Amino acid sequence: MAETVALRERYYNEIAPRLKETLKLRNVMEVPRLKKVVINIGVGDYRDNSKFMDQAVRELTAIAGQKPVIANARVSISNFKLREGMPIGCYVTLRGKLMYAFVDKLIALAIPRIRDFRGVSPNAFDGRGNYNLGIAEQIIFPEVNYDKVVKVRGLNVSIITSARNDIEAKALFDEMGMPFRKTLSS
Repeated sequence: MAETVALRERYYNEIAPRLKETLKLRNVMEVPRLKKVVINIGVGDYRDNSKFMDQAVRELTAIAGQKPVIANARVSISNFKLREGMPIGCYVTLRGKLMYAFVDKLIALAIPRIRDFRGVSPNAFDGRGNYNLGIAEQIIFPEVNYDKVVKVRGLNVSIITSARNDIEAKALFDEMGMPFRKTLSS
C-alpha cells in the first residue's frame, strides 16, 4: 500500500506547492491536479471470437485494479459488419487512490518498458489540459502475464486534469516525472 499512495502524497507535499510558485498562482485550489484516468481497449474483432472480449476484460482488470465496463456499438455500420448493441470494447474510469497508483505505475514501470522508447509526445494535449496516451501493447504492464496473452492489443489512456490550459498541464506532468520526448526547439 505504501507504493500506491507515493505519488498522491508527493503531489500534496512537494508538487502542488512547487507548481503554485512556478505558475504564480494565488490560491492552492488553482493548482492543477489529476481528476480522473480513463483506460480504453477496443475489441473490434469480437465478432470473430467472443473470447477476445473476456481476455480484454481480464487484462484491463489486472492493469487497472478495477473491473471495466463493456462498451456497445451505438449505431450499425455495414462496412465493418457491426450491428447496434454489439460489444466493441471495454473501459475503466479511475479516481482517487487507484488513479494515483495507476499513474505512478504508468510513469515508473510501464512506460520505460516500451520498446525503442524515446519519450512520450509533448503534443498529445487536447487544448484543455488533458493528456491522451496511446499504448501499442498491453504487455508493457507488469500485471499482464505474457504467456497467457491471446492477442497483443493496444490501449488508450486519457488523463483528465483540472488544468486550465496545456501549459499548466505540462508543468504538472513534468513535476510528476512524465518522460516527454525532447523536441528540436527544447
